[in-house]
Amino acid sequence: MNRQDLILIRGAGDLASGIALRLWRAGFAVVMTEIAVPTTIRRTVAFSQAVVDGACVVEDLEARRAENPPEALALLERGILPVLVDPDCRCRAELKPEVLVDAILAKRNCGTAVTDAPIVIGVGPGFTAGLDCHAAVETMRGHSLGRALYTGSPLPNTNIPGLIGGFAGERVLRAPADGIFREALRIGDRVRAGDVAGWVGEIPMVCTIDGVLRGLLASGVPVRKGMKAGDVDPRNEPAYCKTASDKALAIGGGVLEAVLHLQRQIEKEGL
Repeated sequence: MNRQDLILIRGAGDLASGIALRLWRAGFAVVMTEIAVPTTIRRTVAFSQAVVDGACVVEDLEARRAENPPEALALLERGILPVLVDPDCRCRAELKPEVLVDAILAKRNCGTAVTDAPIVIGVGPGFTAGLDCHAAVETMRGHSLGRALYTGSPLPNTNIPGLIGGFAGERVLRAPADGIFREALRIGDRVRAGDVAGWVGEIPMVCTIDGVLRGLLASGVPVRKGMKAGDVDPRNEPAYCKTASDKALAIGGGVLEAVLHLQRQIEKEGL
């Protein structure tokens, strides 16, 4: 494997996974990092599930949990995407990636610096191209979704979910209390307004619209009241639960553009 093709992605949720799919299919070697107890909602299309189950497949790409950087590199040689439990991204020192993509999507920078790799890309609010990264990618739905920015910052978080099938905030399910979440339904189930999708203790988390349960936290995940814990898709198409979303792929396209553009700049400067 050519280390110049190695890209390290912080985060392995559904949007980060869309980025990984785009980069992998373009010929890059990708390693992802995740926290020990992922809080991913769209678990059926997120490589973070490899942390929980040891392995998973998103679309046509297999991922496996790696225990250390050498194991991650060995998996890459076998054509398998590695996911490391490494919240602080300490593996960066050993892997020495050419590109680091911060796709934690915490709405703020959790410690990524422009000096972390020859090319550093920040995804979403909290990053400023030219300050803490070389490029930032817009995550807000709308005209600029997926746009790579080489100066300035993505739009700030509004806490208002994007419009899908005519619904915005209504489609998001939030934990009704602090505690440990427990699933009552499964991703892909059709639901009606009033159905109970999950529980926190004895308090139900109730669906507010009809549709398909596109995302749901796993049982056993600690939650705080108001935390996003589920997602109902009003388009009522279960197949959408098995493929990366339009948003994830658009963001992935922006990251891919930024990688290629910045690589070309580095090559020109080296001539």
